[in-house]
Amino acid sequence: QKIEMGDYDSLDQDFDSQEIEKIAHNAVNATFSENSVYNKDKVNVWCNQVIDYCIKEFIKLRKKFKYSVTCIIMQRNGAGLQTAGCAFGDANKDGMLSVQMATNTFNCIVTIFAFGI
Repeated sequence: QKIEMGDYDSLDQDFDSQEIEKIAHNAVNATFSENSVYNKDKVNVWCNQVIDYCIKEFIKLRKKFKYSVTCIIMQRNGAGLQTAGCAFGDANKDGMLSVQMATNTFNCIVTIFAFGI
């Protein structure tokens, strides 16, 4: 779906971390349940489902942002997992947040970068 610049809502163009975080949580909850079990053959599909869900919901917000979404799914096998992110920009117009979810067999980390345009 192509959206022109004039199609965006002109009000409330600040980064709303609660709104974005809710979408990310909904994406994860729509993809996984507490009983989901790690399956290496499904990891790519799961990642794509989470990312697609987020992007489609962000478009519905009709805000002037560019979004970048990453999804990491790692099997819980005793190995450590550490991730970090940093972004520099306008504190009101840009933002970054991360949502984490864990089951007994895997961890999922979704990171979202939003840049006002």
